[in-house]
Amino acid sequence: MLFQNALASLAVKDLNSAIKWYETLFGKPADSRPMPEVAEWSFERGGWLQVYQLPERAGCGSVTLTVSNLEEVVAKLENMGVNTGERSSNEKLEILMITDPDGNHLALVEPINPKLAQCIDAAVSVL
Repeated sequence: MLFQNALASLAVKDLNSAIKWYETLFGKPADSRPMPEVAEWSFERGGWLQVYQLPERAGCGSVTLTVSNLEEVVAKLENMGVNTGERSSNEKLEILMITDPDGNHLALVEPINPKLAQCIDAAVSVL
């Protein structure tokens, strides 16, 4: 079996509230609404994030999102009132951990090393 793509998903309590939050975070409306309880966003280099309404599982998810400029994202998040204090780094990545209003964890990472960024791009293009 060959895997062709990846779709990350996060459960939320109220889909309409979550859609507003994620639209603000991503700067665009959902790319797809395949079912009434689901909203999906696609990313320019591949992959999707699906947010779906399932209150009993809300807040138990986590996803990692690669960004090209973490400082720009931090400024946007601070305007949204999101805590941006949980930051770390290593020789390969700048990392910011945040939570959505339901408590799902999002790791936002910016590759420091251009070669690592190319590897991430290559991995995504295979998906």
